[in-house]
Amino acid sequence: MFETLNTMITDTLGPAGPLIVIAGLAALLIIGTIPMLMNTKPDPLDRLKETGRKKLEADTRAVLREKSRNEKLNKYAQFLEPQDEKELSDIKQKLLQAGYRGKDAVQLYYFMQVTLGLLGLAAGLGYYFLFMDPVASTMQDKIMYICGPGIIGYLGPKYWITKRIEARKQEIEDGFPDSLDMMLVCVEAGQSMEQAILRVAKELRVSYPALAEEFEIITYEIKAGKDRAQVLADMSDRCGVQDVSSFTTVLNQAQTFGTSIGDALRVYAGEMRDKRVMRAEEKANKLPTKMTLTTMMLTVPPLLLILVGPSAVGITQIGGQ
Repeated sequence: MFETLNTMITDTLGPAGPLIVIAGLAALLIIGTIPMLMNTKPDPLDRLKETGRKKLEADTRAVLREKSRNEKLNKYAQFLEPQDEKELSDIKQKLLQAGYRGKDAVQLYYFMQVTLGLLGLAAGLGYYFLFMDPVASTMQDKIMYICGPGIIGYLGPKYWITKRIEARKQEIEDGFPDSLDMMLVCVEAGQSMEQAILRVAKELRVSYPALAEEFEIITYEIKAGKDRAQVLADMSDRCGVQDVSSFTTVLNQAQTFGTSIGDALRVYAGEMRDKRVMRAEEKANKLPTKMTLTTMMLTVPPLLLILVGPSAVGITQIGGQ
């Protein structure tokens, strides 16, 4: 059969006929397998490598943008940063407590102050010349309508930072007792302190993001090789909460004297629970005092109107007669 087929191909295509047929079949096979190869699923490792490469490129672009932005601000650093070291340290500390950790946070803060102050001053001038009579207005009106918006714009960033610090401290203070309880459970389950802090940070990400972020910074700094005592001290400075300062002191003492971290966490977590209950009781005890003034303002005037009103009307009518 094969000899007959070979003879037919040789008679039809010549002596090179079998080679031509084999080459054609190979070409058809290659053409047929190309769509199958293109439809195959990509290798997960290749996908992971591609994702890592894209992330690295994105981080690189972000770093380059950050550097270029810093270079632009650094040109005016002598105008956007206080020259006094103590004042510079204080404003850095406030910005850290507010959650702004960028290298150019101080420069951006003063830049926003100057920009908003100038914009407020320009808005005040525009309002004064468009809607006010320069001849009839007094010096007090000029100061109020021209300088007032500028002062408000200049003090706006300071007010924002202050309110953000208070809100962040309150959030950390509210979530810290729960974080200690979860940390104690993790440590007693056999995890190390760093693993327990990282797990607690993941659990607190939704409810208390500021506290979770502080715990994540701790784990990253310890992995980078920074001393644990210094890491905890830095966290205490960033938070500015007395409970966190006491917590860092407890952990440093447990590490120094070689005592059990689990026992120290158990005792301190109990104290934090009691302290939270005391805070709630304090707020509850303040509530009647706060409601007294409001109750008097809302109930006494209508009551006086109901009781004294008819008598006042009668006296008025008698006097009129």
